[in-house]
Amino acid sequence: MTTLETLSTAAGRALLRDLHQELRFDKQMNSITTLSYLWRICTRETDLFRTVNRDVTILHPLGLFSGTSLWMQEIVNRFYYAPINAFVYMGAAILLVAVGLNRIRIIDTPGILVAAIIIEALLLVVLFLVMFFTPPSEIDAQSSEAQADGATQELLRELGEIGRDYAAMAVQLETISVTLHEVVERQDVMTRQLRDSVEAAVGAVAPNPELMQAMKQNTHALADFSESVTLLSERLRAVERQEVEGLVRQELEKILSRNIVDRDGSAPAPSSKS
Repeated sequence: MTTLETLSTAAGRALLRDLHQELRFDKQMNSITTLSYLWRICTRETDLFRTVNRDVTILHPLGLFSGTSLWMQEIVNRFYYAPINAFVYMGAAILLVAVGLNRIRIIDTPGILVAAIIIEALLLVVLFLVMFFTPPSEIDAQSSEAQADGATQELLRELGEIGRDYAAMAVQLETISVTLHEVVERQDVMTRQLRDSVEAAVGAVAPNPELMQAMKQNTHALADFSESVTLLSERLRAVERQEVEGLVRQELEKILSRNIVDRDGSAPAPSSKS
């Protein structure tokens, strides 16, 4: 809730102008209703939420005379000077027409001329009052300075918010950069691991030349060993044949010698008988 000492301050006058804009254009009230609302606010209202949608409290109401003076300065003179001036010109035109018609005797009624003079005099009095309550130039200067200060403060606040947003964005960008760097490092590690796996798979499917050379050497060694085993087996067969032949020869010699001995032992008997 906003609290003001009186409406005669620069902030109070600015509030009155804002209220006129709100009632006249936002809420689409007519001029008479708007003037009555604002006059009551200037003279005796303390809590504006009773009259308008503003949470503002006035500590010291201005009263009838000071409030009416402020109302004339800030509302009537600022926003209704041109229409009142137009009415004054219209009254002057009506007065000139009445005087002219009275001179040429088209209208020979003095009452119409007197009425036109009275109306023009009243309009001039109203214009005098409106011009008499012209707002002080110091108030306008203070209002302009206050608006300029408010605009400067708003600009500084917006610049501060923009700087804060840029700082937060820089922090986020730095975090994203660190995260991307970590992702790139992990990707490099995964790439090296994948390359090693591919090389191992290729090595398993297609052996390298050194392994092929070793396998060829093993094949030649196995062939030589097979040939050596074959030669050894042939030699063993030859030795076996020789041993068998020797054994057979020995057995034959034994048999032959036994037969020969038997024949020699039986031969003398027939010779003795003869």
